[in-house]
Amino acid sequence: MSQTIKKISVTYDAINSSNTFTCGDIANGRVVVEVAKEAKIDSLTIKFKGKARVFWTERHGKTTHTYFDKEKYFDTKLYFIREARGNDDRSPLLTNESGQPYCNVVAPGTHTYPFSFQFPQQNLPAPVQGTAGWIAYLLEAKLSRSMRLSSKAKAEIPYIPRPDLTIPDLMVPQHGSKDKRMKVFTSGNVSFSIHTERMGYYMGERIKVVAEVQNNSSRELKLKYCLYEKISFFARHKRRLNLIDIVKEEGESIAQSTRQTVTKLITIPQQGLNVSVLDCRIVKVEHRLKVYLDVPYASDPEIKFPIVILPVPPASGHAAPPPAYSSDFGAWNTSGSPMAPPAWNSGAPYSAPQPAWNSVPPSTPPPPPWDSGATPNAPPPAWSSAPPSAPPPSYDSYALYPPLPKS
Repeated sequence: MSQTIKKISVTYDAINSSNTFTCGDIANGRVVVEVAKEAKIDSLTIKFKGKARVFWTERHGKTTHTYFDKEKYFDTKLYFIREARGNDDRSPLLTNESGQPYCNVVAPGTHTYPFSFQFPQQNLPAPVQGTAGWIAYLLEAKLSRSMRLSSKAKAEIPYIPRPDLTIPDLMVPQHGSKDKRMKVFTSGNVSFSIHTERMGYYMGERIKVVAEVQNNSSRELKLKYCLYEKISFFARHKRRLNLIDIVKEEGESIAQSTRQTVTKLITIPQQGLNVSVLDCRIVKVEHRLKVYLDVPYASDPEIKFPIVILPVPPASGHAAPPPAYSSDFGAWNTSGSPMAPPAWNSGAPYSAPQPAWNSVPPSTPPPPPWDSGATPNAPPPAWSSAPPSAPPPSYDSYALYPPLPKS
């Protein structure tokens, strides 16, 4: 950065205690430019964009192959200062508090340029950071001066999508079974079946796993559980895969020549993992629950189930008008909903049935009962606006993002 432009930075205002945003939220911020001496600025812009990017290389013999792809969700650009001539960019030009254009000659000192952006109303993939790609939502400021290198600043906005409840079989119970005949060091056979309540869970919930084991072998066997994450990156019809173990636990031992039913609760962490991303073309985040019997000196029989980890959107703290969500979800009002986000500090396991997200009351309230004594011309009763009894969950632990990747 030149000696004239000492510093350029971009910041935004938090709208809730968790400093996270969701669909339709408005992000207000500012670009701050510190100038050491009077300078002429050709252009000063702020860009708000959401995109996914993958990149990796593979060595095949003496040849290095590069795999690259990207996907753009939105890209909005605003000007604070723009060259008067020679610029055919039609992006909007912002004005100062007086409604006048910003001056392109700035005096020494600190100059602040406020801006405002709104996230699209449609659901977007959750942010992801992996070894071969990422999904991110960024604010980028750029200051250009004649015959000098441009000065840039960047900030990532933590975004949390609404849970996608249209995923097939999200609330359907899962079942699997496995048989194995022992050889060499162990004789006999073993069979076991696994049941889970459903496929979709919120972060912080517990997965109830019921195992029925028939151990007809000559050894004592032990049940083990593993919840892991699969991050896939796609480019040029190739895939790069990352596997990450999230939770590994041991269950009870099953004595030989016995039949037992074992119940285990697997807690999904509230941090340290990505939510499931199934709607991006080039980055996919999936989760699997693997239950297996530890058989000494032999391959372990195992059963795997897909698990969809849903995000818990933050409670918005700004006074902007509510977004017009699609009819698939209704307005984001989960007060009293059977699948409302759990209160993480309740200390009790959370189990929820199929949700009914559209909990908005009708525009015209129902008439009072005939025996209520209400007159025919009485005004309709006001709908209660009392907040839900349980406070929204704290999402501070989720809003931890890795260092911003280079674009």
